Amino acid sequence: MALDLDTALTGISGILVTPYDETGDIAPARLAPIIDRAVSAGIHLPVVNGNTGEFYALTTDEACTMVAEVARMIDGRTPLLAGVGRGIRDACRLARASADAGAAALMIHQPPDPFVSPRGTVDYVRAVADASGGLPIMLYLRNDAIGVSGIRALCEVPGVKGVKWATPNPLKLAEAKAVCDPAIVWVDGLAEVWAPAFYAVGARGFTSGLINIWPERSMAIHAALEAGDYGLANQLIADMKVFEDVRAQELNGTNVTGVKAALQTLGMDCGPTRAPSAWPLTGEQQALMQAFLTDNKLI
Repeated sequence: MALDLDTALTGISGILVTPYDETGDIAPARLAPIIDRAVSAGIHLPVVNGNTGEFYALTTDEACTMVAEVARMIDGRTPLLAGVGRGIRDACRLARASADAGAAALMIHQPPDPFVSPRGTVDYVRAVADASGGLPIMLYLRNDAIGVSGIRALCEVPGVKGVKWATPNPLKLAEAKAVCDPAIVWVDGLAEVWAPAFYAVGARGFTSGLINIWPERSMAIHAALEAGDYGLANQLIADMKVFEDVRAQELNGTNVTGVKAALQTLGMDCGPTRAPSAWPLTGEQQALMQAFLTDNKLI
């Protein structure tokens, strides 16, 4: 039986890659073994059309296809969180498609428009929520410059259940958490390496790209944090830190590159990344990734 959404949101949000075929078109079926392994490992909340899924490199048509195909492959085994965003009309269209596909909730990417305003973002979130027909909303916050009052206004939009906090500022997270509805779920949006710091100020759960290649390690880290065993969590994180270090290079431009390169090495080829992401890894980066996979007996 699938977890209920409230429980899943405090677990691991596993951000799935978007596979491409030899012609560069999306190839959703290549995700099947990745999804099956992640679900079997216990991953709580697969996420389609997230940043590790190269959301901003996809067309809206492609994103609509991905949410429908991923929902079909998950087949009710877990709740599905569907990313939506970009221009308001594209976001609303994708919200409707995600609802039709059976997504349990939406993750709204923070608008990257150069002229975004805090109050305009409230209108944006409200419109997307309405377009979904009332799906629960997780805000994906990558820029906390809107301030605590702006964050509180977003959290007050009907249907907002939580925030995936993706800025390296745990103190601002704690400040925002203190002024928002206690029912709001705050999730570490910067993956495993930031999870202990965010847990310490009240976040629960984390996003993960590691689940594409090593979901068992993500689950072990989550279990340690839930048990309050920070020593074990930090030890487990240290053993996968090289993976995240490679992904953080070139201004974070190898973030998805690292995941897809590792998948190729493991025999689960999901194609390259699309520009402007870096592809392929450099020789030095590939050597680090190869050593990581070998040292952790993933090969």
